[in-house]
Amino acid sequence: MARSSADSPARNAAAICSATSLQRGNAHFAANVLAARGALLSVLACFFEHGRWGSLLEAGVEGQILNAEDQFFILMEAGHLITAIRGMGAPEAGLCYERAESLARSLNRSPSFYLVLLGQWRHSLSIGKLSATLQIAKRLYALAQEQNDSTLLIGACAALTCTLHYLGDFEASGQYATRGVQLLRSLGARSPVVGIVDNAAVSILYYKASFDAHIGDITSSRATMSEALSLAEELKDMYGLAAALTFAASLEIAVRNLAEVERYSLDLVELSTRHHFALFLAIGSIYRGWARSVSGDTAEGILWIEQGIRDFRATGSVLGLPHYLSLQAEALHLAGRTSEALEAINEGETLAERFEQRSSLSRQHRLRGVFLAAIGADVAQIEASFVAAIKIAKEQKSVSLATRAEATYAEYRRQKASALGGRGFRLPLW
Repeated sequence: MARSSADSPARNAAAICSATSLQRGNAHFAANVLAARGALLSVLACFFEHGRWGSLLEAGVEGQILNAEDQFFILMEAGHLITAIRGMGAPEAGLCYERAESLARSLNRSPSFYLVLLGQWRHSLSIGKLSATLQIAKRLYALAQEQNDSTLLIGACAALTCTLHYLGDFEASGQYATRGVQLLRSLGARSPVVGIVDNAAVSILYYKASFDAHIGDITSSRATMSEALSLAEELKDMYGLAAALTFAASLEIAVRNLAEVERYSLDLVELSTRHHFALFLAIGSIYRGWARSVSGDTAEGILWIEQGIRDFRATGSVLGLPHYLSLQAEALHLAGRTSEALEAINEGETLAERFEQRSSLSRQHRLRGVFLAAIGADVAQIEASFVAAIKIAKEQKSVSLATRAEATYAEYRRQKASALGGRGFRLPLW
């Protein structure tokens, strides 16, 4: 037990959380194995003003004062638990991390400040512009370097590679992912944990797998993803496992492996239901619906996707939404609702521009070209969409995206030259 239960009511609450979450080392047994995050959060709720998670009561139960260390502990535990249950975009988590920053500075402990920055980075990643998120990730990396701590550096590399990935800078993302994996290998340790939300070792592996897929090495990508999944299970890191399942399904979507997408999405839905992961449950529904749609059951598939997107929006997060809208667009197109598919693509592109999520831009332009060709739109518009898709993919140095865009454009030109065009263009979605 991390704290004595005899000092104050605040320490009693901290002791309860420590005993249940941390008593088995880094496994966070109650949260990850017993799925008791809701109960743990309820223990902490009594120390906050009603409905205001960023505002601690001035005194604890029986009027005893919370010292700075107690306040910091409670704020960070609450922020982590809210993030896991309600999603990284939950405003209550952001309030907790904002309040905890001043306490971390007063405590003058670099590891404490690092954890605050990590929480702020997650929240910014989900709701803000990625250029601002990148600045937080760079602060994390600088702090980890100052501490000369390999464990902290792995977490900082994970933050940088994730942010750069969504910014569409796949090359830089891959460099930090490779650096993080090298550090992980050099440690020889299986559990470099930062906070109780997820495990840096797991996340650095699945981002490395994503980078390998972009450079066209699907074999290495699958091997690294398998390692990430196995490590999450070994560490009983259920939140990290949910994130890894999300990335595993996404990689299989890219190569149209429907059986694996279905398997991963079902696992994700089951895990997220059991652990009350609202964000990942929504994503699992979207992926399951996409797999159903592409398999031919578009009516049921679209219902799953629509419900998943509604639930995703309800978490407050926007990270990845352009990608999920493109999956919805594919399903709508397959159902013969191409005009609605174009609306979904347009919304996704608007969000991508607003929040600087450039990782999906090439895919969006390619799909727009497919949809425009299907409805017999202006040739100049169609070709401009394909040219933009190829240009963006090459600028981002994504071999897989460039190859796909070039192949679709080549098929469009073949059909056009064969006089098969007009409203009769049938171009592959992949």
